[in-house]
Amino acid sequence: MTAVPPTPNTARDGRLSYAVFLLARAHRGQAAAMLRAMDLHPGQELLLMQLYDRDGQTQSELLESVGLDHSTVSKSLRRMQDAGLLTREPAEHDRRVMVVRLTDRGRALREPIAAMWRTLEETSVEGLTADEVETFIRIAHTITGAIGSRAKD
Repeated sequence: MTAVPPTPNTARDGRLSYAVFLLARAHRGQAAAMLRAMDLHPGQELLLMQLYDRDGQTQSELLESVGLDHSTVSKSLRRMQDAGLLTREPAEHDRRVMVVRLTDRGRALREPIAAMWRTLEETSVEGLTADEVETFIRIAHTITGAIGSRAKD
């Protein structure tokens, strides 16, 4: 187990926030390494997972479902199209609306991505009880909601 760095003095009154920062950085780093092995960039798997649930979404629907900004999603989709994972074409009802569909190559990543998330989960919960995991999930959602509601103010 890696030693946790001490909290800097300036973050002493924000210990939970600093812990969340460290957790997010470690988790994202581990996920990024696993995604690189599949020739994916972080965030691309989130778009693919949305398309696995419902292929043929508009770019706007994907944008809303993953909660990323327009330029990030647009850039990711362009890269993924260039890599042969998906196609983007104008909608029949409105040529300005882009519909995103998986290719066979994109669909083939479904199980490797699911396996990656399972492995990341196993690594993340190592040493935690089932009750601790459920408590953490509940608290994480509470914090996310609090931050989200504050951001709207």
